[in-house]
Amino acid sequence: MAGETITLTEFVSFNLAILVYFLGVRLNKKILVLDRFNIPEPVSGGLLVAFLSLVVYLGLGTEIGFSLQSRDYLLYCFFTAIGLNARFADLAKGGKPLLILLMLTVCYMLLQNAVGSGIAAALGLPTGFGLLGGTISLVGGHGTAIAWGPKLATDYGVPGAVEIGAATATLGLIAASLLGGPVGKFLIEKRGGKPDPNRPEEAPMIGLEMEREADTSVTHTGLMRSLLVLNIAIGLGVALQEALSAGIGLDLPVFVCCLFCGIVLSNTVPLVFPKMTWPARSKSLAVLSDLALGIFLTMSLMSLQLWTIAGLAGPMLLILFTQVVVAAAFIILALYPLMGRNYNAAVLGAGFAGFALGATPTAIANMTAITKHFGPATQAFLILPLVSAFFVDLANAVIILLFLGG
Repeated sequence: MAGETITLTEFVSFNLAILVYFLGVRLNKKILVLDRFNIPEPVSGGLLVAFLSLVVYLGLGTEIGFSLQSRDYLLYCFFTAIGLNARFADLAKGGKPLLILLMLTVCYMLLQNAVGSGIAAALGLPTGFGLLGGTISLVGGHGTAIAWGPKLATDYGVPGAVEIGAATATLGLIAASLLGGPVGKFLIEKRGGKPDPNRPEEAPMIGLEMEREADTSVTHTGLMRSLLVLNIAIGLGVALQEALSAGIGLDLPVFVCCLFCGIVLSNTVPLVFPKMTWPARSKSLAVLSDLALGIFLTMSLMSLQLWTIAGLAGPMLLILFTQVVVAAAFIILALYPLMGRNYNAAVLGAGFAGFALGATPTAIANMTAITKHFGPATQAFLILPLVSAFFVDLANAVIILLFLGG
């Protein structure tokens, strides 16, 4: 029936995401261009399902929706695992690259908003419209776009800001998924970013080496231990987020608090209980992390309502096209040279494209796709989530207000 909405149950949506992931694996094997440009499997399968949903909507007027309650938990699992694998000693070793990436990120966010607001001004549109094509929807993603939309609509003369922001974030997510692999491949093969064969690394997908020989195999006890620690850290992260929000009005994303709690636990519990078997950097934890990321990203992409993009005005499409070009140029001409012109810098370039136009999970998926082909990049996987998860949301709020105030 025209105008009908069909919403699949949580059970169906979750298991369909697994099938769609394997569809992406099959597509990447059959369509060489996808494998050649390191397009992540969740992107290949998820976008195909999103396009099929678009065909159904255009042909029958029926919206296909998905229940996504489990998606947030998968996101928390992934970032908590990143936190559990982080050690303060590693941060000390990588302090300079972390600082450089932090400074580059701030510069890029200012540039992204300057591009958006500049084009908007040239077209006679309000600054808020340009910022929807900047860090509000791109670096910030759907959550930031939805949060800022009502204020832009009521206070800054941008009617339909929520819808425009959500559509822009959707298109940015697609661009981020498709840009990272080709940029990383270009830097590795054309700009000298190949891995050093004299420094091989053994690492799981999240880029961190395992510490004990006993943890080099996946066991049911290892999986249960890892899952228990993950859930404890997630529980603490949720409690911390609620306490910060209620206590001092600091409304951080829950996954940021989970990441932080994972870091704290891994840097304190093993010291207090040195004989305890801790799951950090084990293959069991890596398996859970990869599973969470794969299903999360697949669910996110297959549930995209691509018909909302049709509502984007011509000026916003112009801004978005320009932002993609600027992001690629910034990575190639600024980020890659300043981060050292090496393999880690090339992998960081692929990841930077992911969160500069989309979201941190997209960045991790882009880097994972690159490392599957060329080998692990420990430093890239360590510092990028810290910058994109911890710092970006706080800096973005300040930068948005700076442009709106101007």
